[in-house]
Parts: sequence; C-alpha cells; structure tokens
Amino acid sequence: MLLINFGHPLTDTQLARVRELAGRDVERVIAVPTHFDHQRPFDEQVRELLAGVPLTPEQWQTTPLIINPPSLAPIAAVLLAEIHGRSGYFPTILRLRPIEGTIPPEFEVAELLNLQGVRDAARARRS
Repeated sequence: MLLINFGHPLTDTQLARVRELAGRDVERVIAVPTHFDHQRPFDEQVRELLAGVPLTPEQWQTTPLIINPPSLAPIAAVLLAEIHGRSGYFPTILRLRPIEGTIPPEFEVAELLNLQGVRDAARARRS
C-alpha cells in the first residue's frame, strides 16, 4: 500500500495506526510538499503537484492508495477529483484529529475514510 502525504509529515506512531486500521503494511510514503499560490487557478496547480508524484498511469490505476490530503478544503477537493480521474475511483483518505491536552498540539490518526465506499452508498440513496 502506498501513502501519498500532501499534509504535514507523519510520525511513526501515526503510520503504525494507519497500518493497524488498514490491516496491511504501508510499503512507501511519498511526501508531496503542498504550497499553493492563491492568485493562480487551483486545478492547474493540482495537475502540477501530481505531475511530481512518481507514478505511471498504470500505477495510478492499480496501486492501493491512501491519501493524506492537504488541509485547505478547496485544494483537497480538486486533488481528490484529479486523483479520481487518474485512478478511476475515489481513494481512501486519512482523518487526523488533535489529541486533547497536548502542548504543543499533537495529532493522531482518527480513521481511514473509504471515499469510494461513501460514494457508492450515496448512489444507493439517489432518488
């Protein structure tokens, strides 16, 4: 399983939790520094960002992926749409949450969100 990290660096504890929740090993983490220019279109910048991820078109479609999305919602939304277009499905994403009472703030992996499962369930509720 491949984890593509568009957020802050993940700790060993966070990665261990990802392995536990996924029930499989994280073979590789690709860290993708994500800094956007608010004066330029986000879709253009997402394409540039993903061009730097060392995956072939075949790998986008066949490699099990977990994504740690960037925290700015519009960037995350465009990123997930672009990944869906490349892979043919919505990826699983990490949800981090703050650990109460920690100074400085620390975060733990709260859950893995299967976005394709969410999408498929929502299709069943369409009228």
